Amino acid sequence: MQKPSVDGQSLLGPAEREEHAAAASEAKRLLRLAGPLVASGIVRCALQLVSVMFVGHLGELPLAGASLATSLANVTGFSLLVGMASALDTLCGQAFGARRYGLLGVYKQRAMLVLAVSCVPVALVWASTARILLLLGQDPAIAAEAGAYARWLIPALVPYVPLVCHIRFLQTQSIVVPVMASSAVTSLSHILVCWALVYKAGMGSKGAALATAVSYSTNLAMLSLYTRLSGACRGTWTGFSMEAFKELRQFAELAVPSAMMVCLEWWSFELLVLLSGLLPNPKLETSVLSICLNTGALMFMVPSGLCAAISTRVSNELGAGRPQAARLATRVVVCMAMLTGSVISITMIFLRKSWGYMYSNEEEVVTYIARMIPVLAISFFVDGIHTSLSGVLYGCGEQKIGARVNLTAFYLAGVPLAILLAFVLHLNGMGLWLGIVCGSLTKLVLLVWIVLSINWENESIKAKDMVLGTSLPVA
Repeated sequence: MQKPSVDGQSLLGPAEREEHAAAASEAKRLLRLAGPLVASGIVRCALQLVSVMFVGHLGELPLAGASLATSLANVTGFSLLVGMASALDTLCGQAFGARRYGLLGVYKQRAMLVLAVSCVPVALVWASTARILLLLGQDPAIAAEAGAYARWLIPALVPYVPLVCHIRFLQTQSIVVPVMASSAVTSLSHILVCWALVYKAGMGSKGAALATAVSYSTNLAMLSLYTRLSGACRGTWTGFSMEAFKELRQFAELAVPSAMMVCLEWWSFELLVLLSGLLPNPKLETSVLSICLNTGALMFMVPSGLCAAISTRVSNELGAGRPQAARLATRVVVCMAMLTGSVISITMIFLRKSWGYMYSNEEEVVTYIARMIPVLAISFFVDGIHTSLSGVLYGCGEQKIGARVNLTAFYLAGVPLAILLAFVLHLNGMGLWLGIVCGSLTKLVLLVWIVLSINWENESIKAKDMVLGTSLPVA
């Protein structure tokens, strides 16, 4: 008979001990991936915030214009490009797992070509920002200021497209520390660039917008040099290839639903701010909802890092023909998402009475925020879990399913409920956010059901078929 030990290990059979060891090892892998990705996401998010902060010191009108232009640029451009680039999570991740290293460089070049074409309508929209805002009933002075800021943001698209592709290219190889380091250096240097263009060159708010392009170019230069000079990318980057111009349609067919997965959810939250302007006391409601969204954007970096980490692990393992390892990684990341979500939510609830003071000194705003925090805490907990499950879909290449889930959860459940609670039951801003929480819960239920239904062996076969069906570049 086995004797019980102090640590309890001898109470477990060999199979259980092996399973526990595998889960612990997987958790370490995910942490090594997610940690730097969370940090890099936060500092990249701070880059646009720094530009707006510099503009804020120029006066209320430039601040209003820059804030509106930044929001419009995120909705119509940056979110779309980030979503399309996430197709590389599937393609590069599975190719790396299958040891078809030459394909990663080809996929990255295809992504840059497709995203560059997508930038044409984006640039046209940004160039027409002033007219669009006037049609939406915005103040003419604010619309003109926002239009000028958006036009000077257009050059940022040039480095942004290859930058997001480089980040995904490296991430799918588990090369995340250089991504974090380059993002940190860029964000710090962005302060100097903003100062030089806004004040030294006398460009004002236009300089803050142009600084974004300069900083993205700096980040791109660092990652490009790393890719070309580092031995870690010797097999995955072999230079430009004509193979990149082939199968662009197939890439676009995966990139479009990938973009919809990101955009449909992102747009639903932006819609909250627009709806808040129709409520009684719109100034208070819009301010509080904007603070909630800013808080959410910061907190979202944690589940976003887990999403990127699990998409890499799942795609790598499926490409390598290890479906059970992909399944284990999924189980582990859900546990990690629940743990981190609990910590963040509990911390926010404890700080609810003082949280609002970080954004405003108005007692009315601070009190409203304190009432909203418990709802936000539930929202962040739920979002953390379903965001990680979305990463599993990226790893499997099931973005079409993910897009349908987001459409159903947020536009057939979340937004209609938000309108009902806010305008019919008169819960105002609280009702808007409760509606979106219901949408998030709907998404979580759907994704749990979908992930539990995954046939991992079939997904592994599909991944190998897709990788083997793509020709390698000619040396």
